[in-house]
Amino acid sequence: MPTINQLPVLSTINSGDQLPVYSPNNGDARRTSIGSLLTFFQQSFASPTLAVNLYVPGNGFNITVPTPVSNDQWMLLQPAGTLATGTITLPLNTGVPDGTTVLITSTQEITSLTIALNGATAVYGGVTTLSAGSATSIRFYQPTNSWYQINAETTYAAGIQAFLAAPSSANLRAAMTDETGTGLLVFNNTPTLISPILGTVTSGNISACTSISMVLVTPVLGVPTSGTLTNCTGLPVATGVSGFGANVATFLATPSSANLAAALTDETGTGASVFANTPSLVTPAIGAATGTSLTLTSFVSTPGNISNNGGTGRIGYATGAGGSVTQLTSKSTGVTLSKQSGQITMDGAALAASTTVSFTLTNTILQSTDVLILNHAGTGTAGAYLLNAQVVGGSASINVRNVTLGSLSEAIVIAFIIISGAVS
Repeated sequence: MPTINQLPVLSTINSGDQLPVYSPNNGDARRTSIGSLLTFFQQSFASPTLAVNLYVPGNGFNITVPTPVSNDQWMLLQPAGTLATGTITLPLNTGVPDGTTVLITSTQEITSLTIALNGATAVYGGVTTLSAGSATSIRFYQPTNSWYQINAETTYAAGIQAFLAAPSSANLRAAMTDETGTGLLVFNNTPTLISPILGTVTSGNISACTSISMVLVTPVLGVPTSGTLTNCTGLPVATGVSGFGANVATFLATPSSANLAAALTDETGTGASVFANTPSLVTPAIGAATGTSLTLTSFVSTPGNISNNGGTGRIGYATGAGGSVTQLTSKSTGVTLSKQSGQITMDGAALAASTTVSFTLTNTILQSTDVLILNHAGTGTAGAYLLNAQVVGGSASINVRNVTLGSLSEAIVIAFIIISGAVS
């Protein structure tokens, strides 16, 4: 092997040039490149100097810490005002020497601060917010590939700093968020309280106290032996009076129809309470013994009868109960109309003298005991036709007879109504 003086001189060094290295793990000499050796030094040994990085970030910033060339990286943030969000991205873990420290300082508040790992496993104890003028410091530990919080300034809630600097009652009250009352801080021995609201006092001795018009707030009086309640108000009916039946106190406190029904034990029906003048009754079951008559505008109802008392009202079906249908093809063609009343227009085919024609009216309302009343309502020769019907359940056979001595070709109109009947 030639000595070092026998080797040619290398004037320019490249990262790929080789150096001999003894490897104790392998027990022999091996070669490595100058670039690999430089990377090892950068990851294993950091310069003891401090690198300062100054930024003026805006809201929502994302700043990456430079790959460390020194042991400490100082990220100095000087935003123009408070920032709602921001992100500091740590240097890539594979290029961070063991023990590298990143110091983050902000001159303004950053309400929500995110520290992005960039290949590291975790940040332990990292802060999520920075107040104005505060800082946080984290250090990299290569064996766990993680960053660890080593220092963070304490951020006090609003008012605490002022109280610590000048601990007065007023400053303490300003720092508190759930206090009651105002004035001076109270200690337990012989304090002077100005118009306090004591609430419910569970114990105490007021034997030496006097008052002409004492105001007690929610006192527990126990069982008084005497007293005058003439000017007292606020007695709760539901709990302050005894002897009521079930639900009676509820009705007295809230006198609604529903509460009255709940308090009664022999009521009938449901809904709103009824008074004498012009009540609206919803589907009442009046029964046979509720009265001797029932006035329906100009109609009078007596047991077994409904009669008109001479007014202008009529007995019959109202709008909606009727309908109409027209016969097709011939006078014997059946028609369908499921209504309580209506009109049937027959076909205009010829009907010979003294001849009867029949057709079927399908009507699902019809029952076998009903009476179907027919009338020649219009169109055609008056008095020329005889009408009758035979009713079965759901339909009726209607017979129309020409009672004249000549053939008639008229589309007569037959009006009908259904009267409900019974056989028992």
